[in-house]
Amino acid sequence: MSSGNGDDQHPTPEPGPDQPPRIPLPRASVEDTGRPLPSLEDLGDPAPRPAPLVLEHRVLKALLGAWALAACSPEETAAVEEHLGDCGLCADEARRLREAVGLLHPAESLDLDPALRTRVLEGCLERRPPRIPVPEWATPYDAETARLDALLQDFGDAEWHAPVRLRWFERDEPTSRRTTVAGVIAHLLTVDGLVAIALGLEDPMGEVAADRPTPAARTDAYWRASHFPPTRAVRAPWREQTNALVRTVSFTGGGGAGGGTGKLSVPYGDFELPLHDAMLDRAFECWVHAEDIAEAVDYPYEPPSGKDLHQMVGLAARLLPTVLSARRRAGLAAPPPGRHLVPAGEPGRSLRLEIEGSGGGQWLIPLDSPAAVGSAEHEVAHVALDGAEFCRLAAGHVSPAEAAAGQVGDRGAIRDVLLAAASLSRM
Repeated sequence: MSSGNGDDQHPTPEPGPDQPPRIPLPRASVEDTGRPLPSLEDLGDPAPRPAPLVLEHRVLKALLGAWALAACSPEETAAVEEHLGDCGLCADEARRLREAVGLLHPAESLDLDPALRTRVLEGCLERRPPRIPVPEWATPYDAETARLDALLQDFGDAEWHAPVRLRWFERDEPTSRRTTVAGVIAHLLTVDGLVAIALGLEDPMGEVAADRPTPAARTDAYWRASHFPPTRAVRAPWREQTNALVRTVSFTGGGGAGGGTGKLSVPYGDFELPLHDAMLDRAFECWVHAEDIAEAVDYPYEPPSGKDLHQMVGLAARLLPTVLSARRRAGLAAPPPGRHLVPAGEPGRSLRLEIEGSGGGQWLIPLDSPAAVGSAEHEVAHVALDGAEFCRLAAGHVSPAEAAAGQVGDRGAIRDVLLAAASLSRM
């Protein structure tokens, strides 16, 4: 029965026994045939390499630029390189050209000297001081945002979506949230937006509304409003906002619309900070989360400079008396034996906080009242910690039980202060 297309009327004849098949069979490897491998003598001599071109000195010299750019043909390259072994003048010129080509393609590596940016800026400022300098209390924020941006510059998609766990203490218990590198930058963008609003700048959240004006609520609202998880696209608005904040406080002297640095404060929902302290707080959180990101991508990250770290430690030390008082009102710390209230500005029982290493110093923390003054004569306890370790305690990355390197004196006071330091942390 015919198929109707004529193929059955003229079938293709099968190949004869002495003819090769119409579809060649796969070739067998010589190892599978059982035959011995051919010897090197049977293979013969390899094809001789072509002799280098014979060119005049002026032609070879003219080819040095193209050779440095790897733009010569193989024959020209061989001729130039043979000539460089005989001509010292051309060899020196070739070396200089290769070095110049290297400058045309600088490698964007993260492995730069951490102090390079500071040295360059200091050198520039020595020659020409800025017409509008960055206030000293804003330089830690300027430095830490620049360091984090340098860390982010070489990240690919895999790094931007690397998992990061944000950690802090809440009611004396360790707490965490899982996000990504891009999610961390989105978090910094939204919380830095509180400072932007106080300065009269645009809110980065736009039309997204948070249940409460707290850092956690703003971050949750921003994450929920995203149709997809944050990506590398969040880096650009974060960078623009950091530059705008530094530029604004530099031009206004930190006064903003309020007209004076002492009058402007930044509301965080549950509390407020003066602008100076809010900028230090944002610098501190930028560094802490930069370490979170570096840990997620397995990259080393150094603490801030000693000068900036000293300012961050000083901010935490100034906040501790108020936090201690709030914890007692909330029932998280019992009034210690011998506690006595003193008039505002008078000396009271104190704990000496000694910070060692970079950013070190000593602070006397009043224990019984935020209005009291720390006093060496009324010192009841002494705690010693490394500067970076104390900041990690205040960030909720180290538990109070693991933090103190040295403790002397009233154990209850020491415990209260370390727990108060950990309670400074938040998402």
